Amino acid sequence: MRTEEGLKTEIFVDVIERLTVVIGANGSLMRADVQGEVRMKCFLPSSTEIRMGLNEEFSIGKADIRGYAAAVKVDECSFHQSVNLDEFESDRILRVVPPQGELTVMQYSLSDDLPVSLPFRLFPTVDKDTDSNRLMVYLKLRCDLSPKSQALNVTVHLPVPKGTTSLSQELSSPDQRAELDSVTRSVHWTIPRFHGGSQLSALFKLEVPGLSASSLLELGPVCMQFELPMSTCSGLQVRFLRVSSTHPPLPHRWVRYVTHSDSYVIRL
Repeated sequence: MRTEEGLKTEIFVDVIERLTVVIGANGSLMRADVQGEVRMKCFLPSSTEIRMGLNEEFSIGKADIRGYAAAVKVDECSFHQSVNLDEFESDRILRVVPPQGELTVMQYSLSDDLPVSLPFRLFPTVDKDTDSNRLMVYLKLRCDLSPKSQALNVTVHLPVPKGTTSLSQELSSPDQRAELDSVTRSVHWTIPRFHGGSQLSALFKLEVPGLSASSLLELGPVCMQFELPMSTCSGLQVRFLRVSSTHPPLPHRWVRYVTHSDSYVIRL
């Protein structure tokens, strides 16, 4: 939509989170960090004020939760200097007169105590046959997102013993693929789309000349990379976007959520 002067009247708000996780060999969570930011990109006449409402039960640090709605807790939070916080303490509303272009309205972080379950669980099985110099690695990967959600561009990196010469594989669906990277000495297992509530598996047969017990020490840890569209780990939501301008037309408003991770580590 455009005004008579030809200026597009649109507001884009992106809630972007980056997830870092370390899971121990026994399946216990050792570390979970979320770094988040709220970005706004506007195509509005100058001096237009936008009021952005966040979760009513949004707390920073050790602040008390005030009601009974689903709570969002972050450890630290900072705002762009142009953000007016007069209504934030009472109503969790941010007021901003954004410039043309992109603005990082808010940045926040939280650690360890995530309000949602981890998106992936890995169940590895390793078997070695020293007579044939073959290492068998069976990975069962479960996506614990809701059935209505999905992960995209999932990549599983598995470091392998440095003497590994070849790889054969059995994957649970035809859209997956895996390859041995001789430079990084690791297997890359890629999954274009992974639906919540489902499970995939891969059997990797590695030829390792001189395979020994010490070779197993060079196996792993697994590191995953993925994207979770329309999903946040913190639970942060934009309740509303309201524009002060009384001049029609009203702008289109788009709110998008995404979680990325390039450091989701699982020890074997």
